[in-house]
Amino acid sequence: MADQVELSSPPFDSISQVRFSPTNPDHLLVSGWDTTVRFYDVATNEQKAKFDHRAAVLTCLFGDSTHAYSGCLDTGVRELDLTTEKVTSLGQHSNSVSALSYAREINTLISGSWDQSLRFWDPRAPKAEVSDHTLPERVYHMDVVNNTLVVSMASRLFHIYDVRRMSEPAQTRESSLKFMTRSLACMADGQGYAIGSVEGRIGVEYFDPNPEIQDKKYAFKCHRQNIEEVDHVWPVNALAFHPVHNTFASAGSDGTVSIWDHKVKKRLRQYPKYASAIPSIAFNCDGTRLAVGVSYTWDEGEEGLKKEGGTVRSIWVRKVGDEVKPRATG
Repeated sequence: MADQVELSSPPFDSISQVRFSPTNPDHLLVSGWDTTVRFYDVATNEQKAKFDHRAAVLTCLFGDSTHAYSGCLDTGVRELDLTTEKVTSLGQHSNSVSALSYAREINTLISGSWDQSLRFWDPRAPKAEVSDHTLPERVYHMDVVNNTLVVSMASRLFHIYDVRRMSEPAQTRESSLKFMTRSLACMADGQGYAIGSVEGRIGVEYFDPNPEIQDKKYAFKCHRQNIEEVDHVWPVNALAFHPVHNTFASAGSDGTVSIWDHKVKKRLRQYPKYASAIPSIAFNCDGTRLAVGVSYTWDEGEEGLKKEGGTVRSIWVRKVGDEVKPRATG
């Protein structure tokens, strides 16, 4: 397919996250259960570096153009120097590190863990850990836009923080979806966020507590299919907002990626199905490409490995066009 390229040298085990550089549209990080973080140039289809860890890597991201970070099942938060390939331990949580965000406004790395805490890090300081914030539940996902940090936790809890004032959350919310949260992404325009659940549903939420704004929030069914009169429902594993047009992509265990315009509540495009589930997706910084990580997400335990696509592990980079633009209204 000319509109997408499969990267060579994918992880040997399931993919946990794909993340593009905030400044270079060709630089991509991929973390995996094979204990690696891989650094690719997607324009040349080249793996530029591979960082080995002691356990599965659950999350990764770029700090700047030459530094990346990883969060690991072994509780460690590490800095990865993309130039020298040196790995530096910043510190530990007391349980696995499930989520990383980088608050660019305050130049701070934020980690979330199953130990029910958030930690703030300044990798340049002699003691990297800046602060520790206790939460009521395990952290599943995080995303940050401007100075607003959204934390999704177990028990369908959400905390919304101003990263400059972490003494207490600005807002606490319960999920608008009835089932466990599987994905979270903040809108590019800073107005709100989208969440996905294990039960084929997406919720669109807004930060402003004004009732007039809250009336705009809604939820819809997706990543479902009726096969021989039986409704099949898949988890929504990943969400990503387009950095220019503020439309968003969703990806599920059904192997599909859809593009949505939440303003007019319409699907703009569904791409052809991939060979297995999709655990993670990401737009690059200029919005010209979408990275799609394809691998089994263990929804059906070991049995799922034996099914079609069970052993597929691939990373696709798709060129995007007008399908990510909102449709003209009126």
